[in-house]
Amino acid sequence: MIKFLRIITSIFFLILNVHSALAVENKILLKVDNKLITSIDILDEINYLKSINQNINKLENNKIFEIARNSLIKDKIKEIAIGQIVNKIEINDKDYKRILISNYSKAGYTEIEKIDEHLAKFNINKEMLRKKMTINAIWNQFIYDKYSSNIKIDTEKLKQDILKDENQTEYLLSEITFDLQNNQTLDEKFDIIKKGIKDKGFENSALIYSISETSTSGGKIGWISENSVSPKILKKISEIKINEHTKPITIPGGFLILKLNEKRTTKRKIEFEEELNKIIKIKTNEQLNQFSNIFLNKIKKDVIINEL
Repeated sequence: MIKFLRIITSIFFLILNVHSALAVENKILLKVDNKLITSIDILDEINYLKSINQNINKLENNKIFEIARNSLIKDKIKEIAIGQIVNKIEINDKDYKRILISNYSKAGYTEIEKIDEHLAKFNINKEMLRKKMTINAIWNQFIYDKYSSNIKIDTEKLKQDILKDENQTEYLLSEITFDLQNNQTLDEKFDIIKKGIKDKGFENSALIYSISETSTSGGKIGWISENSVSPKILKKISEIKINEHTKPITIPGGFLILKLNEKRTTKRKIEFEEELNKIIKIKTNEQLNQFSNIFLNKIKKDVIINEL
């Protein structure tokens, strides 16, 4: 462990004092089954995370390292899993550009040219980025194919909710989704996360503790209408004020903490079918994300992770 901590310190000394990955000695740090994670991989991942959420710069170096490390481990586990069902891990250019825009839209970039300019500022390894996006795209399709029949949405109730009032309340939300490790209790984990939120803020705590795909963007979900969330979650949101967060809410595969960033009431301006489809998509993605976390945790138990 002491040796590993020295490696971490060495890596971050280099990260903080050089501007090119070429200047870093490439060392193998981890082995996830037969997949290797090197110091260059860590540096590339840190550059990627900074390009998505620059708030990560406010964290201590060891926390940034840990976030990058855990993110890479998750990618490697996904890569191992999908490698058993596809002959080649690849997507076409059109799909890649669409995914890239979707990934960086929360950072305010919706055009490929602007995204390229943004990536250049962070010395992003484009080959790494494409592979990362490809792994997650194939993984998401795999989860959809595996669990789509388990998705439960009460479409009739959604229709009634949409029609009952021309006004709707919308919430700008952020999330931290977490599970418990070993013999940890919910109170113990929540106390740790609460302290993190108090000391480092909600966004940085999402980076550190959340297992959701939104973690890299600081847990940002975006504007969600009241019809898009379950009555249980809506009740929890209605009990907190702006800039407050809920207590842990039990969800399939773990627990959810929601922060209310803003709240507004708007008149419905879009077509009924468009609104219905939008809500169905949100609810579908929410359930798929839960299935994804459950399955990832399940297969992670069979993966051997070695610190080298």
